[in-house]
Amino acid sequence: MGLLDPTATASMIRKAQKRGKQIQFAALPYRIRKGKAEVLLITSRGTRQWLLPKGWPMADLKPHKTAAQEAWEEAGILGRARKHCLGTYRYRKTRGPKRGQTIRVLVYPLEVDKLARIYPETGQRARKWLRPKKAAKRIAHPELAKLVRSFDTATISAKG
Repeated sequence: MGLLDPTATASMIRKAQKRGKQIQFAALPYRIRKGKAEVLLITSRGTRQWLLPKGWPMADLKPHKTAAQEAWEEAGILGRARKHCLGTYRYRKTRGPKRGQTIRVLVYPLEVDKLARIYPETGQRARKWLRPKKAAKRIAHPELAKLVRSFDTATISAKG
């Protein structure tokens, strides 16, 4: 799996927004433990499904910075999000005002430095560290599960 260049990602976002498509940005939080990658999953507030921190675009924030902000708010993650998009997935919104719409999510790797004990959504979600293959088994969305399963830190390291 290769990373998507920020210029290509920006073009994709502009085209989608021009067509009225909905876009969100997600963080794929990761760390290296005993020489192997682990990813952090969180549960959704409503259905308690395992997923990645994600949210809608924020004014004046680049996509990777938006993903990092959502990771902070939803999971208390402090770290560095990469500018290069890891990949995309789509899901159908089942709750709220955009219910029934298909949302495209751009995923940005985020190297975790620290997990805060207290953060904006403390107590509203569970969070769990897992190896990518085990994490993928817990994810209900097939496209997201595939992306997480194939996560490789070597690809990220190559882009610095």
